[in-house]
Amino acid sequence: MLSYAALALSGCSSPIADMPSLDSDAVVRPKEPGGYLPVNDVPRERETPIISPEERAKIEKELAAARDRQASAGTAGKDR
Repeated sequence: MLSYAALALSGCSSPIADMPSLDSDAVVRPKEPGGYLPVNDVPRERETPIISPEERAKIEKELAAARDRQASAGTAGKDR
């Protein structure tokens, strides 16, 4: 008996999903699916670099120093 009720209710799921909502902020789905995604629509190239070469060199130097500090701290901890 329960399986008949589940079978009967499963046929109602599609019309229920398409019913209008009482919520005024609900997103309205389009009736027809959209076209293809804009694959070739790419943003234009930047005119200026994100960071200057000097800033990049400074950051790389700081990262290398941090890596060296961590490496030396890791080997010092193994000597115990």
